[in-house]
Amino acid sequence: MQKPRYRQWAKYLVFTAAAVGCVLIVGGQAAGAQPGDGKLRIIVFGAHPDDCEIRAGGTAALWAAAGHHVLMVSVTNGDIGHTQVFGPELAARRKAEVEAADKHLGASTRVLDIHDGELEPTLENRRTITRAIRQWQADIVIAHRPNDYHPDHRYTGVLVQDSAYMVTVPFFCPDTPALPRNPVFLYSEDGFERPNPFRADIVVAIDAVIDRKVEALLMMESQFVEGGANGPMPKDAAERKVRAERAAAGFRARAENTANRFRDKLIQLYGQEQGKKVRYAEAFEICEYGRRPGAEEIRRLFPFFPSR
Repeated sequence: MQKPRYRQWAKYLVFTAAAVGCVLIVGGQAAGAQPGDGKLRIIVFGAHPDDCEIRAGGTAALWAAAGHHVLMVSVTNGDIGHTQVFGPELAARRKAEVEAADKHLGASTRVLDIHDGELEPTLENRRTITRAIRQWQADIVIAHRPNDYHPDHRYTGVLVQDSAYMVTVPFFCPDTPALPRNPVFLYSEDGFERPNPFRADIVVAIDAVIDRKVEALLMMESQFVEGGANGPMPKDAAERKVRAERAAAGFRARAENTANRFRDKLIQLYGQEQGKKVRYAEAFEICEYGRRPGAEEIRRLFPFFPSR
């Protein structure tokens, strides 16, 4: 016979009350119920061990340099992202690579044990994402948009969207205390047009950290030197060097394209003189499912912009 619903709720309340007093450990950092250090807490979700760093690595480095807390979450383990190695061996390598990259950026790392190419928007995965956001006590959540070429990218976006309200609902995942306030949810930049194009609500100049971002990305050699899932492998050390140089130039060009693409927004946020000078940038769209920050709050959450 099924227990009455109110008994289940009573059990959850007791469990949740006990959990509130605990300190939760995620990605090597302690996240208490009240962090209390006055710093921002940002969690970035990427489908694979490199997506967070490509899309938000510069902004993460800026936050980290200012003492804020950034967690990069790879939602799948990347275990098929290579032409020569796969399975647990590749997953372990990619985890080590992304941990080194995130350390270089000043961020913490978490890699979920979900197979590359097999992510689905299930209830179990929604709970996992919801718990991660709560445990980090996030002020800002960043993820892919749910219209993208790769199913893992799309479903990462869907899962984060689906958590945007649930993170504040106490009896959803009651084992992890609900957030008292909805975070600001953001999408990272992409170039897809259908069903709707990316809108740059926030554009961050990353000129000061572009070298650090590129250095971090090149630590993920399995992807950016050895060719990732599409290969082929470099023939020798000389070719490895050429590929690394080519990848570095490509990352710089990508950030330069973002700055040029959203120049008007850079001028709006940084002012005419400084906005025109920005060479490298990252861009984000505000998701309507989370908290909708006004101009003043955006400047608090992104303290890199000059005060007005």
